[in-house]
Amino acid sequence: MPEIFSEGKIDFDKFQQLFSDNISTKPDRYHLNWAGKSQAYQQLQIPTQKTLTPCVEESVDFEQTQNIFIEGENLEVLKALQKSYFNSIKMIYIDPPYNTGNDFVYNDNFAQNQTDYQAQTGEIGEDGFLKKAFRKNAKENGHFHSNWLNMMLPRLHLARNLLKDDGVIFISIDDNEQAQLKLLCDEVFGEENFVAELIWDKQHSQQQGLFKTYHEYVLLYAKNINNHKNIKGGTGVIDAGAIKKISKSNPESEFTFPAGVKFEAKDGVELKGTFGDSEKVTVVKGCFRAINGRTLEEVTLSAGWTQKKQMTEFFAGNEVYDTKGQKVIEFYFSSTGKLKCRKERTSITPPTLLPKYGMSSLHTDNLKELMNATVFNNPKPLPMLSDFIRWFTGRADIILDFFSGSGSTAHAILETNLAEGKKNTFISVQLAESLNVDNEDQKEAVEFCLNLGVPATIAEITKERIRRAGSQILQKNEENRPLDVGFKVFKLTDSHFKQWQSPIAESLAEQLEMFIDNVKENTELQAMLYEILLRLGLKLTCNVRYENNIFWIEDEKSQHYAILLEHIDENLLNSVINVQPQKVVALDRLFAGNDALKKNAELQMKDANIAFFVI
Repeated sequence: MPEIFSEGKIDFDKFQQLFSDNISTKPDRYHLNWAGKSQAYQQLQIPTQKTLTPCVEESVDFEQTQNIFIEGENLEVLKALQKSYFNSIKMIYIDPPYNTGNDFVYNDNFAQNQTDYQAQTGEIGEDGFLKKAFRKNAKENGHFHSNWLNMMLPRLHLARNLLKDDGVIFISIDDNEQAQLKLLCDEVFGEENFVAELIWDKQHSQQQGLFKTYHEYVLLYAKNINNHKNIKGGTGVIDAGAIKKISKSNPESEFTFPAGVKFEAKDGVELKGTFGDSEKVTVVKGCFRAINGRTLEEVTLSAGWTQKKQMTEFFAGNEVYDTKGQKVIEFYFSSTGKLKCRKERTSITPPTLLPKYGMSSLHTDNLKELMNATVFNNPKPLPMLSDFIRWFTGRADIILDFFSGSGSTAHAILETNLAEGKKNTFISVQLAESLNVDNEDQKEAVEFCLNLGVPATIAEITKERIRRAGSQILQKNEENRPLDVGFKVFKLTDSHFKQWQSPIAESLAEQLEMFIDNVKENTELQAMLYEILLRLGLKLTCNVRYENNIFWIEDEKSQHYAILLEHIDENLLNSVINVQPQKVVALDRLFAGNDALKKNAELQMKDANIAFFVI
C-alpha cells in the first residue's frame, strides 16, 4: 500500500485515514507540506550577521569591472544582498543539487551557531575552508525530499526578492525533485507566474534501465507574468494583415490615408466602391489609385481595422511599437488593396522542447580545452544559457547565479556580450567547498588547483574558469569593442564591526568597554567601506573615489555619498558639506569622545539638508 508511506516511512495520519472509523471531517485544502517547513521559514526570517569583504588580489580589474564573484554559503550571501539588490536582478539561473541520493543538501541549522555546528560535524577544516558544504542526503534517511525542500525554500524566497518586477528565474532539475520543485515554485512565485517547463535533450549515450533518460528540465517562472508579453529574439521582418472581417467585436470604421502610401497594385489600377472577399473595404472619399507604387491622393477607406491606434500614430509621424514591443516599419496596401503592416521581428515563440545543444561530453570537452584539464564533468551548455539570456534580458541587466558551480552562467554572459554588443553583468556565488583527492572524479581538479598554487576548492576553479573565459573572449574581439571581462571578488566573512551581546564579553561592563571602539582589530579600510555600502543599500559596483581622507561614492542614480573612516575635524566637515552629498557616514570612534564636535557635525549637516549617520 504505497499511499501510507512518505519518504520511506509510514505516515500514520494517512494510515488512520484509510483504516480508522474516526476520520476527521475538517475541510481539506490543497497545499505542499513537509517535515521542517516551518523551521525553513524561520531560517528565512533570521537576519545575517555576515558581510561581504573585497579581495582585490583575486579580482580582475577590480576598480572598473561591474561583474561580481562572491565566495561563500549562498543562503547567507543572498541575505547580505537583500538591501542593496532588492528588485534589481533581471534574470536568475541556478543549477542546484538534484537530490539523486548521491549528492548533497546543505546543512541549514535552525538553532545552533553555524560555525560551531560545522566544526562539530567536521565540515570546516583547520584552514577555515568548508570541507563538505553539503551532507549526503540518502534516500533511506526518512526525510529525503523534506531535506531538499528545506534547503531550497529560503533561498528561493530570498531570490524572488532580488528579482525586478519583469525578472525571471530558470532552475535546472531532473526527475528526482522536478515534481516537488514545481509545487515549491508555485508557492514561492505563485502558480499564475509559471511560464514554462523546458525540456533539455542531453543526448546521452548508453544507459541501463527500463527507459533511457535523455532529458532534464528547466523550470521557468516570472516574478510577475503580466510584465511579459513576448520573448526577445529573431531577426528580419514580419508582414501581417491589418484588417479583419467586420463583426460586433471588430466593427467597421473610417480612416483617412495620406497620398504616397505604398500600393503594390500595377500602375494605374484603381479600386472603387466595396471590394474584398470576407474582409470588405469600402472607398468612402477620394481616389484609391496606384501610381509608381504609391497611392495617388488622400483617400478615406472604411473597413474592420485591427490596428487603428497604431495607424493613427504611424501616419502622424511617430515611432510605433506593437504589444510585443516590435517596431512598425510601415503600413502598405497589397495588390488587392488589403492593408498590411510590416514590423521588425524582435520576438519569438520558442518551443518548450529546447534545441539540441549537443551531448554533455561535448561541453565537458570544450571546458577541458579552456582549462587544459578535466576540472568539471557535464557543465551546462553555453548555447542553452546564451538562449535564456537573449530571451529575457536587455542590453545592461544584472544576472545572478547563486549555485555557480563551474561558472557556465558567467561565461555565457561574457559570450553574449561579445556576440550582441550587450553590457549585461553577472553576480556569481560559489562556496569554497574542498575537493576530495580520494574521489577519482576530482583528482584532476585537485591537481589543477595545486599547480595554480591555490586551495583545492570548487570556488578557485570557478574563478579561474571566468578569468580564462575573459581572456579568450578578448582574443575573439576583432572589432576591439569595449568589453568588461573582469570581476570583483568578495568573500563572505563575519562583520567587521563588533556585535552587541558578543559571546566573548563576560559582563555588561566588558560589553560596554568593547563598544568604545566598535570596529574589530586589524580591519582594513576597504573592508569597512564595502560593509557600510551594503548597510546603506548601495551596490557593490558603486563608483568609489578616495581623496583627502574621504571616500566619495557615486551610485547608479548619480547620487553622491561621503564616508569618513580615518579622520574628522572642522575643516574636513566643511569640505564635505561644500560638495552637498546625499548622505554622510562617519565612524563614531573618529570623534574620540569629543561630543561637541559630533553635535556640531550633526547640526551643520542638518542645516545643509544632508543625512548624517554615525556608526
